[in-house]
Amino acid sequence: MIYVVATTRVKPEAREAFIAGAKACIAETRKEKGCISYESHISINDPDTFVVVERWESRQDLNAHARAPHMKVWRELSTPLKASPTVIEIISDGKVETF
Repeated sequence: MIYVVATTRVKPEAREAFIAGAKACIAETRKEKGCISYESHISINDPDTFVVVERWESRQDLNAHARAPHMKVWRELSTPLKASPTVIEIISDGKVETF
């Protein structure tokens, strides 16, 4: 099993647009092969920080997710809404990769 934790800080004025776009992306992602769970959370310390926690059956499923058409749309929509780049941690086989 593969776990992913993605943390994004958004511009305060873009918060609502980010949430709306994330909901659409999450709905499509949950339909993907190998997606066990895909949940978005708002930080209790900072309302402009969002954390997505994902679980995938395999690295192949996660890689396919990254290439999915709705992810391309999400990246194009969300990039100008971010205050900083998303930090992604992939946890598998007892190790953590950070991007």
